Amino acid sequence: MIEVGQKLPEATLYHRGEQGLNGCSVTEMTAAQRIVLFAVPGAFTPTCSDAHVPGFMVLNDAIRAKGIDNIFCVAVNDPFVMKFWGEHLNVGDAIRMISDGNGMFTRALGMERDMSNGAMGIRSKRYAMILNNGVVEWLGVDESGLANSSAEAVLGAL
Repeated sequence: MIEVGQKLPEATLYHRGEQGLNGCSVTEMTAAQRIVLFAVPGAFTPTCSDAHVPGFMVLNDAIRAKGIDNIFCVAVNDPFVMKFWGEHLNVGDAIRMISDGNGMFTRALGMERDMSNGAMGIRSKRYAMILNNGVVEWLGVDESGLANSSAEAVLGAL
């Protein structure tokens, strides 16, 4: 699993824009920025929709006031689902909803989680990280619950 002090692995993540499918290089996405990247096991799932993403909406301004340029939410879901989920939650420009549809980035981080017993297949663990120019400054991972990767935990780490 990725650790504090390590640089993110290169991968292409995706989002749906007005012009269609857009690929985002992780290196380009994180270059010369301090960002929060948080991951959820799945779009439209209860904890993710009811608490994780909404927490980052509520504390968005406070997190950005601590020197964060962007906030990204990533999930092993396709870009169409991530776009619609972001619209459903009214995230607007506050959070950029990113797809790791094939789970390649998640796997490269060592953050994959087998949720086959719940009919969800291979997904991401729930985590949040603070990144500076693509290097992990802080990492909070939850095996269950939301204590270590919540917006409150990120704000506390800033």
